[in-house]
Amino acid sequence: MLGGRNSGKKLQTIRILEKAFHLLYLSTGLNPLQILIGAIINATPIEDYLVLGSKGRKTIESVDVSPYRRISQAMYLISTGVRKAAFKTCKGISECLCDELLNAYKNSQNSYAIRKKTEIEKIAISNR
Repeated sequence: MLGGRNSGKKLQTIRILEKAFHLLYLSTGLNPLQILIGAIINATPIEDYLVLGSKGRKTIESVDVSPYRRISQAMYLISTGVRKAAFKTCKGISECLCDELLNAYKNSQNSYAIRKKTEIEKIAISNR
C-alpha cells in the first residue's frame, strides 16, 4: 500500500492479497499467481509518450518503454484501479482486487489498467 492512511501496513496488505487470491481460486479454479502474471502482462504498455519543450512550445514524442518500467507501470495501474474501485463502496478491497485482476487477465475494458494502457498507447501512436 502506498501513500496515505494505509502506508506502512504490510500485514494488512498481505491479508488483502491472500483474500483476493482465495476469491480468484474459488471463482476460476486456476492458480491465482498465473492470473496475477497474466494480468500484469496484459496491462503493460509497450509504447509511452514523452512531453518535450518548455514554456510555450511543447511537443509530444513516442518512446519505447523498458521492461522494468512496463512491469512497474502495470502494477501501479492495477493498484490505482483497485483503490479507486474500493473507495466509498460497500465492496471490500480484496473483492475489488479480485475483479481488477480477472478483468486485466481477460483483457476486458472493464479493467482500469487496460483502459489506461490503451489510452497511453493511443496517444503514443498518434504522435509517432
